[in-house]
Amino acid sequence: MSTEQQTVEYAVLIVGDEAAYQSATPEKHTEVMGRHMEFARLLAERGHTVTGGAELTASTTSRILRPVGDGHTVTDGPFAEGAEQLGGFYTVRTSDLDDLVEVCKVLAVDGDTLEIRACVDHSGGES
Repeated sequence: MSTEQQTVEYAVLIVGDEAAYQSATPEKHTEVMGRHMEFARLLAERGHTVTGGAELTASTTSRILRPVGDGHTVTDGPFAEGAEQLGGFYTVRTSDLDDLVEVCKVLAVDGDTLEIRACVDHSGGES
């Protein structure tokens, strides 16, 4: 990785068919977890830093908060109906976005889509 480039924090959002994941066999779950372990290994090996992340519970367990007039309404999730839902995320600090995209290909399989987006730093300090 180039040390001349600015280090940026990125959110790696994992979107996929949560029904397919929930109904997958134990072997498939093991395979998916193996890809995440390989992802973490490659990130570390190539100089990227994982700063956070989590697998999310099913979208049906979420609460949606919306402004309504002068108040708010709270409903049970998901936010949007559809087969694809946000299933998890990582935050990764790196100065090499192109290489981060390459490493993310390890997770972008079986219909899952990854969105990689820079995080805005409002701290006013150095990254």
